[in-house]
Amino acid sequence: MTTTGYSKIFNDPVYGFITVSDPLHQHIINHPWFQRLRRITQGGLSHLVYPGAHHTRFHHALGAMHLMEQALLVIQRKGTPISDAELQAGMAAVLLHDIGHGPFSHTLEGVLLSGFHHEALTLEIMHILNAEFDGKLTLAIQMFLGTYPRPFFNQLIASQLDVDRLDYLRRDSFYTGVAEGVIGSERIIKMMVVMNDELLIEEKGIYSIEKFLIARRLMYWQVYLHKTVLGAEALLHQIFRRARLLIHEKVDLFSTPALHFVLQSSPERALHSELVNAFVQLDDSDVMSAVKVWSSHSDAILSQLCTRLLNRHLFKVRIQSEPISAAFLAHCLQAVSAHFSCSIDQAGFFVAQGSVSNQTYDAEKGPIRFCMKSGEIRDFFSASDNLSIEKALNIVTKRFICYPKEVQIP
Repeated sequence: MTTTGYSKIFNDPVYGFITVSDPLHQHIINHPWFQRLRRITQGGLSHLVYPGAHHTRFHHALGAMHLMEQALLVIQRKGTPISDAELQAGMAAVLLHDIGHGPFSHTLEGVLLSGFHHEALTLEIMHILNAEFDGKLTLAIQMFLGTYPRPFFNQLIASQLDVDRLDYLRRDSFYTGVAEGVIGSERIIKMMVVMNDELLIEEKGIYSIEKFLIARRLMYWQVYLHKTVLGAEALLHQIFRRARLLIHEKVDLFSTPALHFVLQSSPERALHSELVNAFVQLDDSDVMSAVKVWSSHSDAILSQLCTRLLNRHLFKVRIQSEPISAAFLAHCLQAVSAHFSCSIDQAGFFVAQGSVSNQTYDAEKGPIRFCMKSGEIRDFFSASDNLSIEKALNIVTKRFICYPKEVQIP
């Protein structure tokens, strides 16, 4: 891997010093679109539950790149040839894997730009940067897409056991203080091996993988899908739903130029360059500055929603296994309407419903496989001797409805 005469050193609280010597990686990190990740919170609104969770996508991208380098060096030492160009491209792909995230990460995904997942935006941004970097990201893009003929690179970038997950579980656990998310990422990487260009885990790493999967499941319920976080996210969604309606009605709303362009864009538009250029100007500050100003807006609904978010006066959240019935939804809307003396349509901005699913392991989607001491290759469930693990990892779906806490709904 090409190096320069100097290196960038980042003091990471999770791994210690992370050294970046490759010129391409340094150019990526220095790019304004990557620096923007410093202003995008990794955990969305989870800091409203866990006050320490103010770490950013920038932290995570550097951490994932560091783990990618460690993984590739381990695999290389175990006899799998990896060229300098492949090492550079694999690390670049991971460094850029989240560059398509918008403000507050997953919280506003599909809200600001409906119909576009952050991975589609990431790919579009990578293509733009590739042209700017004279094609130096071509190999990284192939690895990101999974079209490179050595699939273990893509497995390390985007699979059920990738460096993305290895970093965010350990990092999010560190910043939230939720100990259940602590995983042995270093040991898992030491257990990695490649056979026939497929990423495998040595047999002695089975228990570490079991702990990794359980930790991920617990982190989803305790952090990412925490009911208070769900309520805060629903509140922010309703704020932008109301803001779009007012913009459509030609009501004057404060916003930064980039946010205004995105909000007034048609939901059916294609992902054109002008839209991408506006999107990469957005970060958390665009959203929160708008919310702060809107809290004093003459529209009573918008101002109340924004004031609630600013002051952490969040919605009450009810979670259940069964779908929310139409009758109960109507009951909630009627109760809110009566409490605030508003119409049912207006009450709809104070009531939100949805569902969340926790599927920690999908055996049909790139299964985690093990290389047994006998030389046999087994998938996770046949390799594990934990009889309860399969049941523990079954998909669970929960439905929720939320509304203002002051509205009494039996």
